Amino acid sequence: MTTTTADALPDTPAIMKRDWKVISLVGVAHSCSHFFQLVFPTLFLSLSAAFGYDYVQLGFLVSVFFIASGVGQAASGFIVDRMGGAPVLLFGLASFVVMGALIGLAQGYPMLMLAAVIGGVGNAVFHPADFAILNHRVSPRRLGHAFSTHGFTGNLGWALTPIFMTTIIHWADWRIAAFAASGLVAAVLIVVWFGRHLLENELQDRRKAAAEEAIDPSSLAHQSIGQTLATLAVQPALWGAFFFFAFASISLSAVQNYTIPMLSGVYGIEKVLAGTALSVYMAASALGMIAGGFLVGTTVASERVVALSLVLAGLLLAFLASGILAPWMAIAFVMLGGFCAGVSTPSRDMLIRRATPKGATGTVYGLVYSGMDVGAAVGPVVFGLMLDAGMRSGPWYGAAITFIVAAWLAWLVARFVLASEARKATA
Repeated sequence: MTTTTADALPDTPAIMKRDWKVISLVGVAHSCSHFFQLVFPTLFLSLSAAFGYDYVQLGFLVSVFFIASGVGQAASGFIVDRMGGAPVLLFGLASFVVMGALIGLAQGYPMLMLAAVIGGVGNAVFHPADFAILNHRVSPRRLGHAFSTHGFTGNLGWALTPIFMTTIIHWADWRIAAFAASGLVAAVLIVVWFGRHLLENELQDRRKAAAEEAIDPSSLAHQSIGQTLATLAVQPALWGAFFFFAFASISLSAVQNYTIPMLSGVYGIEKVLAGTALSVYMAASALGMIAGGFLVGTTVASERVVALSLVLAGLLLAFLASGILAPWMAIAFVMLGGFCAGVSTPSRDMLIRRATPKGATGTVYGLVYSGMDVGAAVGPVVFGLMLDAGMRSGPWYGAAITFIVAAWLAWLVARFVLASEARKATA
């Protein structure tokens, strides 16, 4: 299991203040990542009207974004482990500024594709950089809250996007909305730049930890990239975590990309109200993450929290897909589904921390979280085909099934971790 260099430090008001400054800076940067993941979906109707694109073409833009993110995320973990998280984080924010500007200037599909690639590369860096910084710059006693706040701010980014974009589209147009999104992240980039001294010490902390672990044969701190990959490739817990993120992300892609047209098509809910319901899902998920942060400290069996909350979220989506609810109940079920999915997030991140070998924090988070990008790349195209084929509730049914599969995979990862810990204890 990975450790932090702050493990032995006594708690003081100064340490607490520093911890929350680090958590806040990482959190506000992370919110930009989630914000830009929904920029294209919130522009679907506008891009369709402007250029005549169908759902498959629009969904493919999202897929390209996440393909670039998945490839980049696996690689960026190695970069973070060698350069530190702060400069990589700043690069990611700058990429979103460029993406927003390109969308606003786009005259056709090729420029939108370029924007998707640049944005995807920027999105790739956040989880490896964020978790490397949090694991090494936040005291263990606040790490559960750091993970929950990290997820909370990400969901706030998701919740803000539909309201922010649709409001500006309503009062101006979609190009102005894209430029405004670019300007919003530019402001965050400036804030993080001025606070970078709080994050840059992370690399120094990890080098110190690596030196302390040099005599530990289980540490990957001094292995080459090839040796590290070879070691990680034979660990079933990490493969389980990769597929967990892939299936959970497929579920989320259905909700994020197609809840607005499904609420309109299945329940006759007006598009602005449907967009608000999507924001409510994200806000409820963020509240669930805060609640999940307190649950982290109540049990070491974090997989139970993950599995139960995801199964409940899946059942709620299955009821939504049935079409038997009243419109107001549909919105309530969307909110409850978001809350249940959110509760799982801090326990999920703590489970991945338990599965992470020493000396490979950024690399492992980069590799397993690339599963999230795989799911996010596959989901929009598959679910777009369902909607184009007239399956109005298909994405919700698909999301319900993949949430339940993800719950089983979380349980499986925990079994692998426990077996590995037992082998080490008897060695």
